[in-house]
Amino acid sequence: MNHIAKRYALIVVGSGAAGMMAAITAARRGKSVLLLEKLSNIGAKLKATGGGRCNLTNTLDNETFMARFGRDGRFMSPALEALDHKALMAFFAELGVESHAPDGYRVFPVTHSSSTIIDAMLQEMQRLGVEIRCSQKVEELRHENNKIIGVKTQTHNYDASAVVIATGGKGYPVLGAEGDGYTMAEATGHKVTECYPAMMPLKVKESWVANCRADTIAKVQMVVDMKKYKKFSATGDLIFTKNGIRGPVVLDFSREITPLLAKFDEVPVRANLTKGRNEEQIRQHFKQVLEKHPDITTLELLRTLLPESVSLALCNLAEVDPALTLAKQKGLNRDRLIRLLAWTPLTINGHDGFKMAMITRGGIHLKEIDPYTMQSKKIEGLYFCGEVMNIDGPCGGYNLQWSFASGFLAGTNTMKMKADT
Repeated sequence: MNHIAKRYALIVVGSGAAGMMAAITAARRGKSVLLLEKLSNIGAKLKATGGGRCNLTNTLDNETFMARFGRDGRFMSPALEALDHKALMAFFAELGVESHAPDGYRVFPVTHSSSTIIDAMLQEMQRLGVEIRCSQKVEELRHENNKIIGVKTQTHNYDASAVVIATGGKGYPVLGAEGDGYTMAEATGHKVTECYPAMMPLKVKESWVANCRADTIAKVQMVVDMKKYKKFSATGDLIFTKNGIRGPVVLDFSREITPLLAKFDEVPVRANLTKGRNEEQIRQHFKQVLEKHPDITTLELLRTLLPESVSLALCNLAEVDPALTLAKQKGLNRDRLIRLLAWTPLTINGHDGFKMAMITRGGIHLKEIDPYTMQSKKIEGLYFCGEVMNIDGPCGGYNLQWSFASGFLAGTNTMKMKADT
């Protein structure tokens, strides 16, 4: 085991959005910073974010933004006050990366490439003299008398007055996220909640979905069809797959579903595929169409609301003949079709685990972290930022904004410590 004689003011563990932001923020205050990354390159998970397009943040005000995270959202208030979405966009503009919100909501770099973000942050770290060491897996936090003194990797001991843990969760382990930060935190006395994979495709029991793979259905509302969990819902675009569902609505919904699947073998849900129309509104829509086209088939009628593949599948489920007019269907079957259009039942019965999870639900207990500094309440000089904490949001720039903001706050406060380096 080699001991590095140089002492750093700060060691950052992990080179994702949160870690790089913490390193830059601290180094701008004139202190020595070491960034350790266990993979051979920095920013691997950030590179894959949003399909490589890098949805940095969104344009919501802080109050609305925090509300989307649920009951723990208020924890983010000091970090968002320090770096909200406007300040984040200004930060990247200062680095030469312009960003925009083409839909007025989601913010991307104008290049729509995560490489632009990583390259800019790398250049800034190099300009500031941040020392970057890749292929260095931190195995242990070194501390004495409840104070951080450094870290131990598989090859070296490094000394520092402060350490920022920015290791992320467990999602996409091939990109380095294996829960290392949880192990380190627990070794210092921190509690880690149960962790679940989230923001991922889901599998369903129904075989008919495989026939509907070609089409995306917009503005689908999904709700859990279980008495105690009916409040769980999400809205967004839905895509059927060979054995399940994906798309933005599923990514958001999976945050609630994966913990339920740990309790139950199956989770029944209902999906409104008709842009929020209820049974009466669907009947009214059909009436208006039939007034103009009285002889169209049931399939043609359904195609005014849904793609053909989905229309055929629902006809089969309702046992109606797609080639007949709606008036010639049996009354009971016609009513069943209307009910299916308003709420289509699906049974979620699995997922592919952390290997397909964009984020992790769960993490280090927030009660053990000071939201005003991101410092541990147990170990002086130990800080956390980003996904390693027990807080996660929906897709749409929420989790990256939180990573950047918490990294900024951690990097700012580590430099307020007494340190001679």
